[in-house]
Amino acid sequence: MSTSATTPRRATAEQADRKPAGLLALAVLASLLASTCCVLPLALVLVGVTGAWMAQLQALKPLTPYAIAVTLAALAWSGWLAFRPARACDLADGACATTRPVMRRVWIGCALFIGALLGFPLIAPLFY
Repeated sequence: MSTSATTPRRATAEQADRKPAGLLALAVLASLLASTCCVLPLALVLVGVTGAWMAQLQALKPLTPYAIAVTLAALAWSGWLAFRPARACDLADGACATTRPVMRRVWIGCALFIGALLGFPLIAPLFY
């Protein structure tokens, strides 16, 4: 009977760990959209997408402030989820002890990457 009591708790803990990861992915994708002038074409070329239509990415320039807002909101929400105090969890399996520090390190790495993506359009004119 105790296994059925821990199963829902473990399922909610796994769902809680997936939520910051999804928000971080949203923040990274939105920051790529926010940097349509510089980084997005480079990322598309690295993936293998080429063509003359890439010059049309400048049409996305008016969406940049909205993409920045989505990026910062998703980054803040995922940071709050990753750094908030941990709820009581089953210490027998030790899942809480290992996933939260890893998610915090992933969040810090993504935050630095997003900062570089959002800051690149500001320093890009210095290179050309």
